[in-house]
Amino acid sequence: MDASCARPAAGPPSQLPQASQLPQQLSKPPQVPQQASRLPQRPAVTELRLSAFKSHRNAVFPLGPLTLFRGGSGSGKSNALQGYEVLARLAGGDTLEEALAPVAGGPSACVPEQARPDAQGRRGFRIGCTVTGPAGPVRLDVAVQAEPVLRVVGERLTGFGETLLSTALRDPGLRTVEAVWHTAGAVPVTRAPLPDDRLGTSLLPLRVAGKTAGQRMVLDAAEQVVVALRSVFPCDPRPELMRMPAAARDGMLRGACDNVAAVLGRTRHECAIRHGLLVAAADAGCRGAVEALTVEELDGGFLRAVLARKAGATTPLERLADGELRYLALCLVLLTGPGVLAVDQAAEVLPALQTLTVLADGLDRCLDERQARELVGLAARMCERGHIRLVGTVRGAVAEEAARAVGASVVDLGP
Repeated sequence: MDASCARPAAGPPSQLPQASQLPQQLSKPPQVPQQASRLPQRPAVTELRLSAFKSHRNAVFPLGPLTLFRGGSGSGKSNALQGYEVLARLAGGDTLEEALAPVAGGPSACVPEQARPDAQGRRGFRIGCTVTGPAGPVRLDVAVQAEPVLRVVGERLTGFGETLLSTALRDPGLRTVEAVWHTAGAVPVTRAPLPDDRLGTSLLPLRVAGKTAGQRMVLDAAEQVVVALRSVFPCDPRPELMRMPAAARDGMLRGACDNVAAVLGRTRHECAIRHGLLVAAADAGCRGAVEALTVEELDGGFLRAVLARKAGATTPLERLADGELRYLALCLVLLTGPGVLAVDQAAEVLPALQTLTVLADGLDRCLDERQARELVGLAARMCERGHIRLVGTVRGAVAEEAARAVGASVVDLGP
């Protein structure tokens, strides 16, 4: 299925109704979607909106279980994944400064180049998403001021046909925003200040009592968004680091996959079935037959990963080519899960009700044609099960063709 970024996004947060207008808008009874009972029970981000973020303006990207952004250098593939990661970090409780730390150039680099400052010298960016789950489709839109002071200046959470949360900056001299959330009790809405450096949606469970039907709607929508967004694992394997020995106790795989030897040691003993699938994937994508993936103990409590060949021959992991290492690491990510990956899922929600989303920038980087086909095929099979989703970027035609063949969503950003 092809998806395009050509359709306009919804109005930016700067066009949200003022807090004084909200009581009249929130007074009508909630409209719960009739199809809510048929929606997937695992909350998932089904749409990413980059109203004004880096190279994107008015961009809306539908996201499926497996979504690949394709395009040439400078087309905005990586920018889309960065926008997703910023939302995920904010939902996980990071401050704006922490959420934007991985972005090269910092907050100012997130502002579209053509954006001009207003009379007060302010510039910013706008991002958002739609999360589908038991509460139906819930929309989150966030406006961030990047200059001269980094802060959230507007946020809107909508669901059940209602505006459930709206925030606005009233006094630039204060480090708070005025928040208004749905109550539908004796008082239609509740007003309170929230910090201007965090996502208000992620703070609602600490501020909303849940005593009225309206408050429970707010909590259901906020939980759905937070659960879907925070279950994210950004992954970009670095072969030069994967070749280094890993401490035996370092068994939670990081995004750079630099401790892959220790993780292979875990999977070999803890899950024979998935480890067997990983061996089969290694045999399909690495040069020469692979019969097993094992580890060797080194001095000082370190491990080295080894590929076992026929007749007792072995190949240490550090001798593999970059493409083989990236392929092997990405297969490991797809075949494991939160118990093995260094990801902070919502502890208060059962794992069976959460979906892990892997963000893989450069999914086909360094891979040959056979590896690209095998990896995309594995991703499709794992995403079909519902417990994992993948959003990645590709440049090669082989990965794109393989994705289309398995029914993945391909977002074409041009040459």
